Amino acid sequence: MNNKALCTAIAACFATSVSAQDPATQQVTTNFKDTVSVKQDTTYWQKSITGGINFNQASFSNWVGGGVNSIAISGVVAARALYEKGKTSWDNTADFQLGYITQRGITRKASDQLIIISVLGHKIKPKWDLFASGTFNTYFAPGFQYDNLQAGTTSLQTSGFFAPAQFALAWGLAYKPNDEFSMRISPFAPRFTFLFDDAVRFRTGADKTIIPDRNATAYGVEAGKTVRAEWLALQIQAVWNKKLSENVSLNARYQLYANYQTLNAIDHRIDLLIAAKLNRYLSTTFGIIGLYDKDFYDGFQIQQTLGIGLIYNASTFRKKK
Repeated sequence: MNNKALCTAIAACFATSVSAQDPATQQVTTNFKDTVSVKQDTTYWQKSITGGINFNQASFSNWVGGGVNSIAISGVVAARALYEKGKTSWDNTADFQLGYITQRGITRKASDQLIIISVLGHKIKPKWDLFASGTFNTYFAPGFQYDNLQAGTTSLQTSGFFAPAQFALAWGLAYKPNDEFSMRISPFAPRFTFLFDDAVRFRTGADKTIIPDRNATAYGVEAGKTVRAEWLALQIQAVWNKKLSENVSLNARYQLYANYQTLNAIDHRIDLLIAAKLNRYLSTTFGIIGLYDKDFYDGFQIQQTLGIGLIYNASTFRKKK
C-alpha cells in the first residue's frame, strides 16, 4: 500500500490544476473534450499528463493449432510539469509503467518502471543552458527469475521496490537547439545505488545456474551494505520528443554513465516510446527499454511492450508560434 500511496501522490502533483490569477481564459486540450476553457495561468507553469490502460486476452477450446489461455493488463502514466520565467526553467518528468500477464493460472510481471527526472536550467546563450538535475529510478513491484534455477526451485526474486533504486545528481552544460531535442553533458555526476532487500542477492554458478546468496554483491552494492556511492563520474543525457503526425508521437531518451574509476564498464540506457492515437479514447503504444549495466547483468537487457487500450491526456502546454 505504501508503494501505491507514493505513486498516487506523485501523479497527483503532476496533475494538479493550475490556480487562477487572471480573469482571462486559455484553452486546455484533452482527449475527452476538444477544448476546455480555464482561467489564464500566470504562474509560469505548463503541465501535462497522459495515462493509458492496455488489456489483452486470448482463450482456446479444442483448438488443434495449440495455444495457452492468457490475460494481460498494464498501465502507463507519463506526466510533465515545466516552469519557465525569463532565463530560468525547471522541467520535471515522470514515467510510470506496470503490467502483469496470467497464463495457466500463473501470474507474472510483464513490465515495470518508475523514473522521475528533474532539471533546473539557466540560459546563458540562445541554445545553451547551465543546469543541475536529479534522476531517480526503481521498480514498483517484486520481479522474479524463472529460468536457470536450482533443481526444485520455480522462481527466485531478483528485484523489488528500492531493490535496487538509483539516484543521480548532475551539473553541467545543456545544448537545446530547438523544442524537440536537448543534450545535457555533466563531467561531475555522483550516483547512489540503494539495495534495501537482501533477498534479491544472488550469484551465478559455473553452469550458469542462479543461486540465492545473501553474501553476494548485487547491483554493485556489497554484502552488508545498503548503499553504493559513485562520486566521480561523467553523465550524458539526450532527449528527443517528436510529433511525427497529428496522432503519432515519438519520445526517445538516451543516457550514458561513466564512472571514472571503471571506464571499461560504461553504462548505457535507451528509452523509446511511440504512441499512436486511434481515436479520442483509444491508442496503441510501442515501447522499448535497452540497458547495459555490468552491475545489473553482464550483457544487454531489453524490455519491449506493445499494447492497445484506453487513453486519457490533458495538457496546458502552449503551442509555439
